[in-house]
Amino acid sequence: MVHNFMVAERVPDMLQVVLMSTADPPQILSVSELMETANEVSKMTIAHEIVINQDFKFQELNFSPNSLESRVKETLHKAFWDSLREQLTKMPPDYTHAIKLLQEIKETLLSLLLPRQTHLRSQIEEALDMDLIKQEAEHGALDIPFLATYILGMMAMLCAPVRDEEIQTLRLVTDPVHLLSEIFRVLNLMKMDMVNFTIQTLRPHLQEHSVQYERKKFQELLNKLPCSLTCTTEWLRNAAAEVSASGLLPSSSSFSSVCSPTAVLNQAYMDLLHWEPGKAYPETMLMDKARLDALQEEVHQITIIAAVLLVSSSTCGNGVFNSLGCGERLKQIMKALLDGLPDARLKDTLLDISNQVHQEVNKILLQLQCPALSPDKVALLKGQLKSLAEKDNAVRILIEQRIQAFLRHCLTPVGQNPKVLPQGLVPVQEELLKVGQKFGSLTNHNRQVFGPYYSTILRKLHHRSILNTVS
Repeated sequence: MVHNFMVAERVPDMLQVVLMSTADPPQILSVSELMETANEVSKMTIAHEIVINQDFKFQELNFSPNSLESRVKETLHKAFWDSLREQLTKMPPDYTHAIKLLQEIKETLLSLLLPRQTHLRSQIEEALDMDLIKQEAEHGALDIPFLATYILGMMAMLCAPVRDEEIQTLRLVTDPVHLLSEIFRVLNLMKMDMVNFTIQTLRPHLQEHSVQYERKKFQELLNKLPCSLTCTTEWLRNAAAEVSASGLLPSSSSFSSVCSPTAVLNQAYMDLLHWEPGKAYPETMLMDKARLDALQEEVHQITIIAAVLLVSSSTCGNGVFNSLGCGERLKQIMKALLDGLPDARLKDTLLDISNQVHQEVNKILLQLQCPALSPDKVALLKGQLKSLAEKDNAVRILIEQRIQAFLRHCLTPVGQNPKVLPQGLVPVQEELLKVGQKFGSLTNHNRQVFGPYYSTILRKLHHRSILNTVS
């Protein structure tokens, strides 16, 4: 599946963190309670995914050909269909498996019908009358090809247009075992199509009620697992300390008197964009962890690209660098080189990038009938670009600060659809605007859902701060 594989990964992660973060000693849940909790987490996560991710849909899960999962699946499937073939080739044929398959096919076809399609429901019930099929099997008169032809006709009526070609191909299959196998495969795809259609239909309704639904489901989890906001509390406590120590407050100020809940929460959201791997994640943000991890990677990539373009244009000259789409071509090259790159390899990659910049600029200079970059300027350019791998590089810090300021603005109501960028970020405008829109939308939804919990936590932190000040 696409997107739902993300859901499948997040559900156990979220459940594990919620369970691990409960009070000491941890609460012991029975197997049934654990399964029920996992089911509730799954429901909440899928509903959240549908609302937040406009492209969310279910697709067929394909394992890599040589993976253990793929080999196990292939072995089990082969064993099942070989067993069916063996039964059907007996004299007389044994229809035990075939009857069960026809029953499943019938149930699947009925599940694809809309409530108003009562006539089709009656047709299917009559054509696939299981009592009659069993009687025919007992007398050796079960005509599987005839039933398969009817099933394919019904599938053609019920399927989405995207499945028409596959169903037409099935009409050419003559081997009954292979045909039943393929019918099942396409029916599963049709069930998935129906689920995706339902998602599209329900999305406006879910969006309208998602805040109340997610908050209700989360509260149900908290009722079962009290004291399970430990990581969220620590996250907000650290953010409050950062705001207090930011230097923007008077020296006599303290958390208890100055730190506004909005300032603390905004800082907490910003902290998620440079979260340390392996560090416990706030429970209220777990459903968006994968998205925030991806945004963190995007922000890092944009920072390096913007810094490279700024240094390059400054060294080579704006006129040359902006000529004939030079900057845009280099940006696309850098995206490819930086995609999924670990920090440990950044220095080597920046060397590759500096060579690309050198070649591209010299190509432009040649087209403009200007002399190529001098050896001294080439050495200067490559040295400056290589130094961007250092986190304390002045240009990199400057770009990071401007990007952080822009993303912080995206957290405000007026910044939900940002259009104006800080100086030096115009070359990455398209990428940064997309990141800002995603970040603002995601955090705004989170604030609406979990705002009451954040307010309660911050009030407690406020109260403790006052008590500590008094004592």
